[in-house]
Amino acid sequence: MGEHHAEEMFCSQIELVSPIFDNLHQARSFFTQYRQRLNCALAEQGLGLYCAASHPGAQWRRQQPRRTPHYRQLFDDYQAVARRSLLSGLHVHVGVPAGYDRMQLINRLLYWLPLFLVLSTSSPMWCGQVTGYRSYRRVVCGEWPHMGLPEALPDWTAYLRYRALLQRTGALDAQGDFWWALRPSRRFPTVELRICDACPRLEDGLAIAGLFRHLVEHELQSRPGVRRMNRELRWVTQENYWRACRYGRQGTFIGVRDEQPVSAAGWLAQLEALVPAVTVDAERSFRHAARIVSEGTSAERQLAVFEQARAQGCDLRGMLRAVVLQVLREARD
Repeated sequence: MGEHHAEEMFCSQIELVSPIFDNLHQARSFFTQYRQRLNCALAEQGLGLYCAASHPGAQWRRQQPRRTPHYRQLFDDYQAVARRSLLSGLHVHVGVPAGYDRMQLINRLLYWLPLFLVLSTSSPMWCGQVTGYRSYRRVVCGEWPHMGLPEALPDWTAYLRYRALLQRTGALDAQGDFWWALRPSRRFPTVELRICDACPRLEDGLAIAGLFRHLVEHELQSRPGVRRMNRELRWVTQENYWRACRYGRQGTFIGVRDEQPVSAAGWLAQLEALVPAVTVDAERSFRHAARIVSEGTSAERQLAVFEQARAQGCDLRGMLRAVVLQVLREARD
């Protein structure tokens, strides 16, 4: 895979690192090509590409951790929390012009984070069990420090003070990162969406990336006065976050303006009303996101296959195998 391959926490994992894209067509071409190459390389070893946030039957105790200095330190610091984190996510970077306060931008994007999780859920099973959550990955992520919603920091100056405090007191080393659901990248001039589960279907991931880019660009272009930290907004976002983890697209959420109950479809419609599509990519992303909300995510397809195998008389091993084969097929298509 060359420069587009990166090691992950466990030897059974691989990270695909993309170049910078100007549009979704470029992204689609790149990921189609590299998914095909990776599938072929794995097939030669009798393996397959399982592109979902959790594996239904994998046992974390049996995994071989990566032994590079970075990961050795990570496992030493976080112990069982790190060893349990056999998870895969979708990360999306969007560039931010120099001079724009990225923490202020993050505060403007905060409310919509759980909606992106709703669109991506793919981790309903864990260690051979149905968890009852559509994104159990984010539940496990909650065991880590600095991996939930972004801290309530009003601007970049506050961010730097917070970071300096943790470094000064030994809670964060000089090269340490926050792993928030949305963060300012330390390596690149971007904001990085990290809340999403990995998506078996490429088009689902592209739609999420397209929506996030569209939302960021809208906020950059509108650039009204600084949005003060709003405790009620954080309460609502935290509640919607839990509902997204638990129920996915079948949840009832708290709306953006009237704070009334809203379905996932209604929530997506609120986003489109506030940030209407002005490009072909944005229009296609909204259309595909509406299809996800209507037809379901990988989490629901996995659960449906699991129950179908049960109805056919399969034992637990056969039911888990049916789920694995379903995800493998989607990652090949």
